[in-house]
Order: sequence, then C-alpha cells, then structure tokens
Amino acid sequence: MKKLIFNICAVVMTMLGLGGVAALSPVVAEPAYAVTNNSSVQDWVNEAGGTDATGSSEGLMGMIKNIINIVLGVVGIVAVVMMIMGGISFITSQGDAGKVTKARNTILYGVVGLIVALLAFAIVNFVLTNIA
Repeated sequence: MKKLIFNICAVVMTMLGLGGVAALSPVVAEPAYAVTNNSSVQDWVNEAGGTDATGSSEGLMGMIKNIINIVLGVVGIVAVVMMIMGGISFITSQGDAGKVTKARNTILYGVVGLIVALLAFAIVNFVLTNIA
C-alpha cells in the first residue's frame, strides 16, 4: 500500500512540476511591428497574427478548428492518464494474472486512444486547412 501511495504522489508531483515549468517558460514572441501614421491599429494587429475586432482570427472555420483541437487535446490527456494508471496497476499487480491482464488492457486502450486522437487531430487540421 505504501508503494501505491508513493507512486501516485510521484506521478502527481511530476505532472505538477512539468506544468509549472511549462507555465513559467518564456514565450517566443514574434518581432515587434511598429504602427506608422499610414496604417491603422487593426492592420497592425492583423499583420501580427492577432484577432480582429470580433475576436476571431479566421471566422467560423477558425472557431470550429479551435474547438475540435481543444476536445482532441482533452482526449489525448485522458489517454495518457489512462496509460499511467495502467502502468501503476501493472506495477502493483504483484503477479496476479487477472490484474496483469486488466493493466495491460488499460495501457493498450490508452495507446489506441492516443493514436486515434493524434490521427483525428491531423485529419481535422488537414481538412480545415485545405477547405479554407
């Protein structure tokens, strides 16, 4: 039981640590654009890759793409968490054949889910890029 608690704490601390590193890492900024007297602020924002006055950068297609990418990101995160849980179950199964099989199936389903999420992400981005 102590090993299980230790493993869960290690996984949680690793995830929190990686999240902290990602949150504190510097953002790569695009080169600064100067607003001249001949250009409007909206032109400057559009050149910099920002959003227009309505808050959308690509209209309806961009909004659909963003929503689908968020959903697929959540599915990918769930798949990775399932693989981690399967690994923890595999480690703590203590040789019990039923638990080992269940843990292997959990890892397998997590891998399949991650592959499906990655393929769906690629297909959606390919289709929406070629349509728009």
